[in-house]
Amino acid sequence: MSPAEESAQLTDDPAAKTGFYGVKLIRGPFVQLPPHPDATDDADEMLAFAARARAQGTRLAADLFSGAGGLSLGLETAGFQVVLAVDHYPEAVETHRHHHPGLSVDWDLGDPDRIRQVSELIREAGVELLAGGPPCQPFSKAGRSKIRHRVRSGLRDPYDERRDLWRSYLEVIRLARPPAVLMENVPDMALDKEMFILRTMVHELEALGYAVEERAVDTWRYGVPQFRQRLILVALRDGKEFQWPAESSERPTVWNAISDLPAVEGGWRPEGGAEGWADYAGPKTEYQRRMRRNVESDDRAKVFDHITRPVREDDLKAFQLMDANTRYSDLPADVKRYRDDIFDDKYKRLDMHGLSRTITAHIAKDGYWYIHPEQHRTITVREAARLQTFPDDFRFAGPPSAAFRQIGNAVPPLLGEQLGDAILESLQADRQAHVSTREVAATLAGWFDSGRVNGLPWLRTKTRWQLIQGEILLDRAPYEVVRSVWHLVKEWTGPQDTLHNEEKLRLAGRFTDRAARVDALLELARHFVEQPDLLNDNEALRRGHGVSESLADLAILAVPTAREGDDESEEPVLVTKGVLRVAARFSGKPAVDRRNRLTDGRLEVARMIGIDTDARSAHLGLIDLANTLCRPQDPNCGECPLARKCAEAKPPPEPLF
Repeated sequence: MSPAEESAQLTDDPAAKTGFYGVKLIRGPFVQLPPHPDATDDADEMLAFAARARAQGTRLAADLFSGAGGLSLGLETAGFQVVLAVDHYPEAVETHRHHHPGLSVDWDLGDPDRIRQVSELIREAGVELLAGGPPCQPFSKAGRSKIRHRVRSGLRDPYDERRDLWRSYLEVIRLARPPAVLMENVPDMALDKEMFILRTMVHELEALGYAVEERAVDTWRYGVPQFRQRLILVALRDGKEFQWPAESSERPTVWNAISDLPAVEGGWRPEGGAEGWADYAGPKTEYQRRMRRNVESDDRAKVFDHITRPVREDDLKAFQLMDANTRYSDLPADVKRYRDDIFDDKYKRLDMHGLSRTITAHIAKDGYWYIHPEQHRTITVREAARLQTFPDDFRFAGPPSAAFRQIGNAVPPLLGEQLGDAILESLQADRQAHVSTREVAATLAGWFDSGRVNGLPWLRTKTRWQLIQGEILLDRAPYEVVRSVWHLVKEWTGPQDTLHNEEKLRLAGRFTDRAARVDALLELARHFVEQPDLLNDNEALRRGHGVSESLADLAILAVPTAREGDDESEEPVLVTKGVLRVAARFSGKPAVDRRNRLTDGRLEVARMIGIDTDARSAHLGLIDLANTLCRPQDPNCGECPLARKCAEAKPPPEPLF
């Protein structure tokens, strides 16, 4: 008998019976939740409910890919009324329908008919905010090139080809045109080498008249007691400006969140099944009081869903030896069940005085990353919900494994509340956005293509070898050196030309005190003469052969090997120290060039280059600008093409007379 089959005999969970989870699930109870009194399965009734709410001055929202409703709960706390929620996970839909009025449905948003139906409902209901977290799948090179080509040509895919849910989300926006859009996802969705999905979404939203802001948000900055980073995109119609919410002054820890919950042993179950509870003495911290504030008076001495997995004897021995700093590899061999060279962090006890590690859907499979700070067990459903900022009156449909999965997939309600507040304030303020990605990209591209400043002339070459040659020889060289040496070497379009002119090259190296660079370049030229195909093979070029990955990416960006729309065309987003400096100055966010360049920095660079036909030239212009006018000291703002919109541009000096 398989683990899933064994578990199916212990619970009524239909997912377990089909082996959906692929692992042994936690035994019941199976929570069944009745619909909210104002919930409906009928679209006309939902529209009538929406009309009544709108007549009372309430702003309406829809939540797609809604899951259990963490984001919906936060938006409703902020003042929105969620009237439509769509997901394709039955237990999550049941949970949402229990806690929220309106229409909560199990629909496949990959279905074109459903997309049209949802769009029409949003439009007819008068929804002002469309929120959601569409899954974003990676793309092949061919897929990226095809979509990029159609975007730049102003074409839409025939909808029957659209199975990617982020594109379904865009289609709903295109058809419904809500005043505000909120999208949440993991940062990895945007931070691949090309940042393709994010750049495409921003492009299409701006084309529809939205002003777009995106940011990688650390949820602990908004009072969520865990390390959890999410990509947040907000788009306001008619070019309205969005102002991000201020960070919270509260920094709750794991113990602030869960110290009031009663001690239980692993595997403990209350009497009464799904309606059973653990005795509760009362909150101790402000965070806990917030979690309890909507609990019914009859339930003040009860806490529900305070259940977790049984603990194996060998795991119990391991847990007893662990504190918050213990790594799996530190444990004695006789209590290990996994290789510690692969699973060095397989077990993790939470630090009561710090933040929880990210609560993910994986907690539905095992809880070893979430061992209680004091008790020798993994955390309970209620403790996981607390760490996600779900209040104690919020319950989850299905068995504990389904509850854990819903919690791990959710947007923390507290984050949703603060984003909802900020969107409401921005809609009411009705300020126009300062600048758009398309405008910045067009300005950079026009400046670069004009050639008015030519500090890095090898960015405008026809062959990758010319670019590599220029970058190796002349990177950070004084302008006079660049001008004299580049005039000599720019005609050497291939590595064989460089080898044929070795004597001239060595003479230039001695003249400029760059003999070591000449040696490296000649060695590289010999390598490429022996393997000429490497220069046009993007992946092979990145694998080394004397060329750093960053230099390979620059060559791939500046000299594509295929026409636009062909499969091999790539546009990697390059983030150098100089480019980060320009982005930080332009945006007025000095932290951009000091914090994580792989998140904040890449997002700001993507905002400046877009994915339109100007993108390559805009990106190369940004690189050239960083190396010429936007210097670390004494930037030449007077000649900078971005000065008019730059947050930190220095005004020209006043004339003396």
